[in-house]
Amino acid sequence: IFSFNRAPFPAPWAGGTFAWYRDLFASWHLWSACLTSLFVALAASGLSVVMGLALIFYGVRGGNLQRLIPPFYINLIIPEVVLAVGLVTLFAACGIQLGYGTLIVAHTVLGLGYVVPIVAARYEEIDRRLVEASLDLGATRSQTFWAVIVPLVRPSLLASALLVFILSFDDFVLTYFCAGSSVQTLSLYLISVLRAGVSPVINALATILFLVSNILGLVFCSLTFKERIF
Repeated sequence: IFSFNRAPFPAPWAGGTFAWYRDLFASWHLWSACLTSLFVALAASGLSVVMGLALIFYGVRGGNLQRLIPPFYINLIIPEVVLAVGLVTLFAACGIQLGYGTLIVAHTVLGLGYVVPIVAARYEEIDRRLVEASLDLGATRSQTFWAVIVPLVRPSLLASALLVFILSFDDFVLTYFCAGSSVQTLSLYLISVLRAGVSPVINALATILFLVSNILGLVFCSLTFKERIF
């Protein structure tokens, strides 16, 4: 509501206006930070899913799947600031300069803590008779993995990728420590802007993000219902 208020925030209602939305779309720095957050989130979610799937494939073939899962719960237990400090210390010890690479690595490490347990739990629910039937029909283990196991765990892959994307897009702690001075994501930009006071432009941005997230949620639910019906 305050994104349509003519008066600056916080202030009583002074009439409707779209001026804050015009300022929002004219703010090049804000959209540049938003695109940076989008790029980092997509990269982190993609790498988390690929690496998590590879780890589960290795665990299946080596028979050590149950031993591989518990270490990834550490990301969910320890505070995020501890993980951030540890990663920054590791980057400094290795002489790695902070930037896009370190930020994507940090978000990928955080995402693996969600991808591996979720996908592994779905894998354990797969009927082993399907795998045995594939092997009996002459398929190799790699062919069985890609043709049988991966399609069965695809919903968990999509769910974990979406979760990692959301966590990465709005993350602040890891981004603050691992981004360096050359990268500015949306969360870092908003913090720098909010130090000077809450602007109605932020209200307009929050309104757009809220509407987009709800539309995507409705589309996802409609696709799910269609699959269930047909």
